[in-house]
Amino acid sequence: MNDLTSNAVREKTSQSGPPLSEPRPVNVAGAPSLGLSQAEAARRLAEHGRNEIQREQTRSPWGVLLEQFRSPMIVLLLGACGVSAMLGEHADAIAIGAIVVLNALIGFAQEFKAERALLALRSMTAPRARVMRDGYAVQLPAAEVVPGDVLLLEAGDVVAADARLLEAHALATNEAALTGESVPVDKAAVPVAADAPLAQRTDSVFLGTAVTRGTGVAEVRATGMHTELGKIAHLLASTSDTDTPLEQRLERVTRTLLMACAAIVVLVAALGLWRGQGWLAVLMSSISLAVAAVPEGLPAVVTIALALGVQRMAARHALVRRLQAVETLGSATVVCTDKTGTLTTGTMEVREVWGANPHAVLFASAACCDASLGPDGKEGTGDPTELALLRAALARGIHREEIERDRPRVAVRPFDSETKRMSVLRADGALYVKGALEVLLPRCNAGTEGALEAMRTLSGRGLRVLAVARGSGPEEEGLELLGLVGMADPPRPEAVTAVAAARAAGVRTVMITGDSQETAQAIGRELGILLPGEDAAERIHARVTAEDKLRIVRRWKERGEVVAMTGDGVNDAPALREAHIGIAMGRTGTEVTREAADLVLTDDNFATIVTAIREGRAIYENIRKTLVYLLVGNVGELMLMFAASLVGLPLPLLPLQLLWINLVTDSLPALALVMDPARAELLSRPPRRPDEPMLGRSQWHHILLMGALEVAVVMGVFVWTDPVEHVERARALAFSTLVFAELMRAFAARSATRIFWEVGPLTNRLLLGVVLFSAGLQLAIYELPAARALFGLGELHLWELGLAFALGLIPATVLEVSKLVRRWKRG
Repeated sequence: MNDLTSNAVREKTSQSGPPLSEPRPVNVAGAPSLGLSQAEAARRLAEHGRNEIQREQTRSPWGVLLEQFRSPMIVLLLGACGVSAMLGEHADAIAIGAIVVLNALIGFAQEFKAERALLALRSMTAPRARVMRDGYAVQLPAAEVVPGDVLLLEAGDVVAADARLLEAHALATNEAALTGESVPVDKAAVPVAADAPLAQRTDSVFLGTAVTRGTGVAEVRATGMHTELGKIAHLLASTSDTDTPLEQRLERVTRTLLMACAAIVVLVAALGLWRGQGWLAVLMSSISLAVAAVPEGLPAVVTIALALGVQRMAARHALVRRLQAVETLGSATVVCTDKTGTLTTGTMEVREVWGANPHAVLFASAACCDASLGPDGKEGTGDPTELALLRAALARGIHREEIERDRPRVAVRPFDSETKRMSVLRADGALYVKGALEVLLPRCNAGTEGALEAMRTLSGRGLRVLAVARGSGPEEEGLELLGLVGMADPPRPEAVTAVAAARAAGVRTVMITGDSQETAQAIGRELGILLPGEDAAERIHARVTAEDKLRIVRRWKERGEVVAMTGDGVNDAPALREAHIGIAMGRTGTEVTREAADLVLTDDNFATIVTAIREGRAIYENIRKTLVYLLVGNVGELMLMFAASLVGLPLPLLPLQLLWINLVTDSLPALALVMDPARAELLSRPPRRPDEPMLGRSQWHHILLMGALEVAVVMGVFVWTDPVEHVERARALAFSTLVFAELMRAFAARSATRIFWEVGPLTNRLLLGVVLFSAGLQLAIYELPAARALFGLGELHLWELGLAFALGLIPATVLEVSKLVRRWKRG
């Protein structure tokens, strides 16, 4: 038997070999005698450019910082800050400006940290290639490879450019990053149709793919952006960033507030001028109304809520590049996910052995193998299929090292894509053969009964089937078929649970893979993605290209779904960019994919996505209830100021007092509210409708009623104190009553259905501490003459502060009682 590897290129200039100035001569059968000369290569490099994929520009620190000021709410606050400064209200301007800056710094710190972490994931060494130059094999940076170069390939190499094979010996490449195909592709120097699908171009190798076994020689046909990888990078230009559902919903709320604020300010200004008030008094009233209407703490609350989600997700193996990405997953209705390495383990595994003696089947498999397991018995070097065979053999106590020691090899016929088999003759005269059943079956005269039926059964389960036979002597004839081995990339155990959890949460899981339809559907059924009676075409997409993935994402978006897309290969990048949220794999993903993503999974695990969905829903719930809490206060303040202007009373609260309420006694409890722990039932409910507003009818109804109740309480105490004669004292009592009402209502705001002791007062100790701290600050104002003067307040007696506290309990008490009444009506 001939050793067919004898004609392959054996000599490799490695990183540890001689320097580039000492090239070695190589005789390559079938290749041009010289390849390119250095002069011609230099000319082509100037003509075609460097062999590089144009990387997306990473965001600069200034770019990340400026993005924090995009929100309409921030723009509104900056406007209020400018107006206050022009009118000499410097305390107001400083306070508003501080909130804006704090919000920007928090967002910048989180997103810039994510950018730095992303950079750390990139390879720190430039890839290199071995090519023929002036008749010698030289190693040079892959960026200097040009069309016409002759590449020398062997196992472990990363292909430096798109190239047509001139010679191939047992050559196979891993094209998962480009095509999604999980199994190494056998290559041969036999031309295929020029219009063949990418996954079927067995006569070519492609930039960025890895050689898993064998050797080869190939002539470069395309470099850089002209390669298949470059074409996919071009698709990124056809995609666009999509505003997240949270951004869209908050923008709608902001627009509503702006329109309501503008209408009331104009109305009050017109009313004041009609009554003959001076323009300065009218302007002061308008500023007071504007300050009352704007929830100054909202941007900081949203940013901190998302930042906390980022921290929690980092602890769960997810790196968030954009703060809003955490909440977006909570809105997801469809998750389009890659199979290999995400839903599955990413390694081949023997799932089933058919044959009279499974031990003999695995022994022969280990005896006809070139791969080697590592010391741990898991990792190793060589073809993934052979590593799977060795792991299964090791589980039965079969060690390849012992076979090589006790029965040394005499001759080897390597696996070849044309013969579709491999054989090893050992010193004891036994010949071990493995390969495709259709190739081995005609060469066997024993053990073949039932083999074809078993082959169809195993293939129907989505398994890759390998036949194993044994003979004697060097000739591959008169063999005994020992059995069949069924292999597959098995599902992650936690992925099965995660898919079920996603289904229970109303989130569709759609599997997109480069594998065959049979394999994809088998894995889909095993994972629970495809249940009996469901349309496979809706849930499973096989043999897809980059264009197909982009089309699938766009189709779901057109149907009004919120789409999350996962991927690890360059062919996933356009779809990741197009989706509402792109999720890249950190361990196996390519750099282009990670740059296109909003979130990077450092464990490449689908279960992490489901965890993120729960986290996102919790963040949304916390933001919404906190927004309702803030707006009850702001709407109440707006009604209070409008009512006083309408009846001709002095302003119940000055702009600085309103700002104090919004920033201290509203915003501080709001920051604690947004940190409420996630409720257990979040994943048992369907996702929010994509068109569902942040604040629906029930929320606005609650805001208006509770705001009106606060107005009634505060206006009552203001009028009772006689504001015409004692305006500073009246303002002081109204001020304290409103502050205490807001602080007490924070406890009731934690749940729309459960009263505060059912929620658990100690499950959010921060809120308890913040309320006590804010109440202390409020009381301190009346003890410090300078503070009273700054806020324009009169002095209050202790009994009056007690009265303000008692009156402040009314809104929270009414809210809690209403929950009990609704529960009683529902039975």
